[in-house]
This record gives sequence, structure tokens and C-alpha cells, in this order.
Amino acid sequence: MKSVFFVSLGCDKNLVDSERMLGILGRGGYNITDDETKAQVIVINTCCFIDEAKEESIASILEMAAYKQSGSCQALIVTGCMAQRYQQEILTEIPEVDAVVGTTAYDKIADVIAGITDQHIYMESIDRPLMKEPERMLTTGGHYAYLKIAEGCDKHCTYCVIPSLRGRYRSYPMEDLLQEARKLAEGGVKELILVAQDTARYGEDLYGEKKVHELITRLCRIQGIRWVRLLYCYPEEIYPQLIETMQTEKHFVPYLDIPIQHADDTVLKRMNRRTTQADLRSLIDTLRSNVPEITLRTSLITGFPGETEKQHETLMQFVSDMEFDRLGVFPYSREEGTPAARMQGQIPEEEKQKRYAQLMELQQEIAFEKAEEKTGQILEAMVEGYLPDEDVYVCRTAADAPGVDGYLFLHTTENLMSGDFVNVKVTGAADYDLTGELIDD
Repeated sequence: MKSVFFVSLGCDKNLVDSERMLGILGRGGYNITDDETKAQVIVINTCCFIDEAKEESIASILEMAAYKQSGSCQALIVTGCMAQRYQQEILTEIPEVDAVVGTTAYDKIADVIAGITDQHIYMESIDRPLMKEPERMLTTGGHYAYLKIAEGCDKHCTYCVIPSLRGRYRSYPMEDLLQEARKLAEGGVKELILVAQDTARYGEDLYGEKKVHELITRLCRIQGIRWVRLLYCYPEEIYPQLIETMQTEKHFVPYLDIPIQHADDTVLKRMNRRTTQADLRSLIDTLRSNVPEITLRTSLITGFPGETEKQHETLMQFVSDMEFDRLGVFPYSREEGTPAARMQGQIPEEEKQKRYAQLMELQQEIAFEKAEEKTGQILEAMVEGYLPDEDVYVCRTAADAPGVDGYLFLHTTENLMSGDFVNVKVTGAADYDLTGELIDD
């Protein structure tokens, strides 16, 4: 059977699709290899959310295409969001590509590989009913896993292409998710990270009301699950039962990722967002009042079309006032086919980068100060791995989502394993990261 090398780009939701494809191929008898030079088939699961992601995807495709000459590659397959968006263009511009597979056709990956004789496009409706998902091949180390609870989006923010690539919002049935979570726990997973385009809306389409709080409660009951983390909650969708669940469920990590994108009311309206600055301030105050230990992460877009210097200053002041624990900033990316791309007042790239740098510098000061304040605290942490050259364990606390937040570096003579939970006394901070020493449980 052929050997397959896999490249997964973009977000963690895309990573889940990659793991599902790997699971399908593994059960189909394919040999999954980590050596691209020896792979007979190379699959690249792409992203095209912003220009930077498109550039990374194209560079990866071109890099892998070279192995059709210098390696063992017989078939090059492009899947994911870029394949969905630029089907024919990929085949035309990069003739080394043998097939493109859309976002809702990934379950055909084994058939695609088996049937390649010429360039082909494999697509399904982006509103295709969700399938009962096959067992995945985890790529996260086995002690944590992403659980995709819904697909698609109905928000239609003016800057975003996701609805045209992923379809309308569709929730996975709760029983299917619980079954998947139990299998993950049986395989050693201790942290479940719930993801979707908007996790807080989970269940509205299936059950007529939001049900993510109920899903979380039932996930927390699964034997072996220690942490349940929630990412990508649109602020207007956060509701009282969800906050209450965070208060009462000890395995529900007090951490919320709330992408707000801006804080000026005019800019928010042009983005087709459903909140105002007053709404955001009220929500953040409610969350911190009810869950004092909560960690809040958000993401912002700077340089949106028509954003004035005064509106940028409004955003800066909001960030200063709110003191988010974690914050990411993206310079606006002009995506073809979106309403924002046609708006007047496009901001020069140099100005976008300047505003980006100002926001990041401000947030850096906030984040570094918050890290310093943790010195002396005792925190629970999950061991991620070990750096032998530095004789240090890499850990994450409840305040740190993998891949986007910082780490806690632990010096100890104890023999620890990835996935172990330990109590650590924080001894210092270095930028976004912490250092600590092991204490008795």
C-alpha cells in the first residue's frame, strides 16, 4: 500500500479534518510517513483565511511539488479551504497537483488517492449534512485533542470568506460528540478543546436552543477528562447558563476566547458585528464578576477599511481599559469576494502595520505585567514535553491554550510524562512565559 505524507495548515478546526483524513487512510491500509522524500502521496490541507495564510499554502504546495522530481511522490493532492476556493486555479497554475478536494469532501480522500489518473476536482455541497465522524489519528501528542462541535457560519462578517467555504452553521449531534470524546479519553486524552466557527451557538440548529453548556457538563463527566476548554465564542452568543457552568464544573477551564475584532461602534457596524463597545464592556464585567479567575483571550483586526486614527485610538483605549490576558491582532486582509474588499477607504499597508505594532506593544506591557503578578502563585499545569538540552519540562496552565498562549517551564528531578498534571509554584516570568518549581500534590 502507498505511503502518505500529510501537511496540515491553518486553524485547529482544519487540523481536526486532517486527523480525520489520516484516520481514514490508516484504516484503509495506507502507510503514514513523516518523511516527505519517501512518500508516494503528499496531501496538503490548506488555509486561505487571510493573505498570509494563502501565501503559506501556496509555498507549501510548491515545496511539496518538487518531490515529484526529487523524491518518490507520484500524486500531489490539495485539500481544505484553498482547494474549495480556488479549485481550477490550483490545477491550472500548479500542474504538478493531481487533485483538489473541497472542505466537505475530505471523507473521499482514500477514494481520491486510489482513483487518480489525471487532474480531478472533488467537491460536495458546502451545506452538506454533517457526517458521523470516523475515528481520528491524533497529531497533538495524545494528551489533548480538539473536538469540533459544529461546522460553518451564518454571521457573514463583511471581511470573512468562511461562510462561502464552509457553509451554513451546522452542529454535530451531542451523542456523536460524546461518543467521540469517550474514544479520545480511552486513548489517553485528558484535555478536550471545543472548537467551531462559533462554539457558543452550539445546538441552536438541532435543538432549538443553545446547548453548549449541557455538552460541556456531559463531557466533564467522562472518565479521564481533566480539562474542557472552549474557544471561539462570539460575544453576543455568550449566555447565563454557560457562565454558570463555568462556575460549577470544576473540569471546565475558566478560560474564554472571545473574538471581538474591534471596539469602535462605527467600525463594528461596518464589519457587520452584532455588538457595541458598551455590550463588550458589560459582558467582560459580567464574566470577571462571576468567574474572578477567568482568563480572557480575544482577537482584533486593525486597519479595517475606513478606520480613522480616532477609531484606532478608541480601540487602543479599550484594550488598555480591559486588560485582556491574551490578545492577538491581525492587520486587515482584503479578501476578494467579501463586502469589505469593495469598501471605500482602504488603509495603506504601512499604516495597518503601524497600528498593528502599536496594539501589540500595548498588549505586551499588559501581558508581561500579568505574568509577573503570578509569581508566588501555585498553579495546576499539564506537562507538554521535555527539553533535554535545557533540562526543563514544558507545561501549560489552565490559562494557556496550546499553540497560541505561553508556557510554564519547570525544573525538577522528578520523572514526568507528557499529559501528567502537576502543582507548580511560579518562581518567575519571562515575557509571556512562566518558570516554576514542583511542589507536593
